[in-house]
Amino acid sequence: MSLSRFAAVLAAGALFGFGLALSTMVRPEVVLGFLRFQDFGLMLVMGGAVVVTLLAYKLAPRLRARPLLGGSFHAHPSAWNRDTAVGAALFGVGWGLCGVCPGPAIAGLGTGNWTLLWALGGIALGALVQGLRAR
Repeated sequence: MSLSRFAAVLAAGALFGFGLALSTMVRPEVVLGFLRFQDFGLMLVMGGAVVVTLLAYKLAPRLRARPLLGGSFHAHPSAWNRDTAVGAALFGVGWGLCGVCPGPAIAGLGTGNWTLLWALGGIALGALVQGLRAR
């Protein structure tokens, strides 16, 4: 990985983590309040992120011939099957039970919430089991 690509990935990750912390998505109790329909602030955060992403995916290929750091623009087709549906359901249930998904959990460590290590351990264990099962 080139230095410019590494710097871009580091900057994007830092910006993403800052946004998660600023929006309080790193606090499981806030996420659980959203999932219980008690607090709709995160809906605005997620809706804003979806709009920005949609615009970027639609406009970037029209404004530039190639991505800034090389390569090419291309579609990522997704294949839905039983394993994808089961994995999505397990992810959703896990998110609903503990209010944590991987990005906010990692960003939450930066705010000093070390109890999120338990959730990250569970996420890692689930990924390991899925990888072993897929062989």
